[in-house]
Amino acid sequence: MLSAKCPLCQTPGGTVLWQNQYLRVIDACDQLYPGFTRVIWMAHVVEMTDLSAAEQAELLRVVLLVEQVQRAELKPDKVNLAAFGNVVPHLHWHVIPRWQDDPHFPQAVWAAVPHADLKTQAAQEARRARVQQQLTAYHQALVTQLDSI
Repeated sequence: MLSAKCPLCQTPGGTVLWQNQYLRVIDACDQLYPGFTRVIWMAHVVEMTDLSAAEQAELLRVVLLVEQVQRAELKPDKVNLAAFGNVVPHLHWHVIPRWQDDPHFPQAVWAAVPHADLKTQAAQEARRARVQQQLTAYHQALVTQLDSI
């Protein structure tokens, strides 16, 4: 069932990279965090326990596959997995590649951005540009892996 008031029921939530009848994988198009990917369950449910055991397994299989491809293609220092639903009560997972030089590290990407000096900002921008150049290969590898499941 879809909800007329839910943004993830009414819009893709980003650039759709892949989908099947149960879920979609999107590029969140986050400027600070290129490669930030969301896995969104299509039906409007709020919690993992709203899903059957088989649906939970399917969703987590895709989330972990996204993490695996991020690690292989983007080579982050860490990958954050998060499923909050506090702002948008529609089951979705954030899969976020993180680097030790990113603006928030080691805090969550939703924390206030600490002040950084010009040298640090330049290094962060250079890394973001490098990752941005890797996104096409990441997206292609992700779709290839998802198509094989």
